Amino acid sequence: MAARQAGLSPPARQWPALLLRLPALVLLAVSTGCTAGSELAFVREPEDAVAMRDHPLVLPCQVEGEPPLSISWQRDGLVLANDSGANLMLDGSLHLATLPSLRSLPSHAHEYHCVAQNRYGRLVRRRARVQLASLSHFHQHPESVEVEQGGVARFQGLIWGVPDPSISWEHNGMALSTADHRVMLLPGGIPHITSVSQADVGTYRSVARNVASTRHSQGAQLTLSRNGAGGGRERYKEPEILSGPQNLTLTVHQTAVLECIATGYPQPLLSWSHLDGCSFGVEGIQVLGTGNLMISDVSVEHSGVYVCAANRARDQSQAHGVLLVQAPPEFVQWPQFLSKPPGSSAIFTCVAQGVPKPRVVWLNGKVLSPVDKLCLSFPSTLMVAGVSAEDEAIYQCVVNSAGSNQASAHLALTGAPEPLLNRGLQATALSTSAIRLSWEPSPSSGDIIGYVLHLLPPAGPELQEAVTKDTSERVFSSLEPATSSIHLRAYSAEGARQDSAPIHNSTTGSTSAALGFSTKVLNATTVQASWELPPQLEPIQGFKLFCHKLPAGHLERPLLLAGTVSSFLYTDLEPAALCEIKLQAFNGNGDGNSSARLVSLRDVPLTTMDPYGRKGFASTSGPLTPGVVVGIHVGLAALIVCLLCLFLGCKHR
Repeated sequence: MAARQAGLSPPARQWPALLLRLPALVLLAVSTGCTAGSELAFVREPEDAVAMRDHPLVLPCQVEGEPPLSISWQRDGLVLANDSGANLMLDGSLHLATLPSLRSLPSHAHEYHCVAQNRYGRLVRRRARVQLASLSHFHQHPESVEVEQGGVARFQGLIWGVPDPSISWEHNGMALSTADHRVMLLPGGIPHITSVSQADVGTYRSVARNVASTRHSQGAQLTLSRNGAGGGRERYKEPEILSGPQNLTLTVHQTAVLECIATGYPQPLLSWSHLDGCSFGVEGIQVLGTGNLMISDVSVEHSGVYVCAANRARDQSQAHGVLLVQAPPEFVQWPQFLSKPPGSSAIFTCVAQGVPKPRVVWLNGKVLSPVDKLCLSFPSTLMVAGVSAEDEAIYQCVVNSAGSNQASAHLALTGAPEPLLNRGLQATALSTSAIRLSWEPSPSSGDIIGYVLHLLPPAGPELQEAVTKDTSERVFSSLEPATSSIHLRAYSAEGARQDSAPIHNSTTGSTSAALGFSTKVLNATTVQASWELPPQLEPIQGFKLFCHKLPAGHLERPLLLAGTVSSFLYTDLEPAALCEIKLQAFNGNGDGNSSARLVSLRDVPLTTMDPYGRKGFASTSGPLTPGVVVGIHVGLAALIVCLLCLFLGCKHR
């Protein structure tokens, strides 16, 4: 003991720094009240904090669980280094001697995470935002006002701070007292003075205070209007809302104050309404002063649009504001502990409710994504397929919205590997669009309740079909001619079991449709159809070209074209018709998919293009159009008139 007192033991203030230098940060049976039988849990968690400049800060983090335990910290997603100015304390808390610069961060805050680990896995606790205490200068100073005697006055300044500053006011250098029922200070630091009199005239100044500093605004003058001295000299003045309700976003159980100040003569009456029909007669809703609405202990049902109306005789002035009440996330269903044999599937479910709708994130020491054998859906469900030793961990469900909440469950491996429950999966191609699947259930399938067939084409979504446990054959039809990956998954009452080994098969042969099919109107009776030829790897014997008039035209027999042809010219179509032209490739395996185009010959101008893209007049080999006929008649009439004039002139001579 004497030797220890002589200095062989390091001073207490050096212990945090020494602990941070331990290789694995292993804390054996630390004083956290842990029990050997527990897995891993947080006893005390870090919370958002405000740090003072040149003042140390401690973020608590205490864990219980089966030793050995290790505790580490992350800042902004990165592991804290030894030279970061942060020291790990004996109980796992983090001692911050100084804060790094915050100017480069968008939110002027650092995020700290406490990470605990033992043989069961890792737990990452919710973030703790650490901000440096500060108080800005006034961004908006109160403005001078002129008020009629008996009216309402208000002042407002704008200043930002961390934490939020408290706001008070001075009148002529003295603290503005709210003991007078005419003076009211709203929660946002806005003073209201009703029934203004000569005693209220003077200079008003805002004072903002927090742990960082104290700021004084510039002074603003309150004066009485010359027309407001009474004696019957006032004239009627239409009601006008000087300050209406602001948009507010609050959390449940907070207090909402919706401001409304109006002017006019005589003084207008203020009334409130809710566009969603919320009743103002319920408990917790009351009017402050001359018309401000206060809702204490707000709930989600109070959300909506609030309208303040200033009424006087036939005139009215309105203003509205939106109140949005958020509810922190609460779990409706928690993930449960699972013990699974190797090769089976584990399914965790996490359902939470809140306003706005909570966003679910899954972790097992790091954020998980739907890759490999992890399957996230909705995303309230996490499925780990083909469980192996590397999947044994603690899985966390973290939800965020108007707050943060999380739950966790342990996945453990037990027993021998699960036997393959389905064998002999085979696929037989029946046609260009159908495949028959067959399999032999394992004799150990007494707990199997059914199967799901999975067929994944090279392109497009996966096809799935559920069958009963007594089924051993199924046909997939209406498939595209292509190769597919197929596997079978068995299901028990506990969920998905091990999959069969995947196989690959394709439909018999393949057909190919022409590529880039297009049509081009050349004149009132001529249309050119063109298409690109498929690559040489896809054998094409020929094409079928259909053309029929819509809406109820006769479907003609197709034109059969060689596989080397890439265009066709229709030259005798009916003018002003609406036609459908369809192209279909075929080979020895049958007809491929068709490509169709609608062609309208209505309102086709006389000046068109020939197949070579040259402008000219429409062909006269077909019937004459009405325009051409009219032109001929007009020309003949003019010729006859000229001949008559010439004949009469000669006769007169």
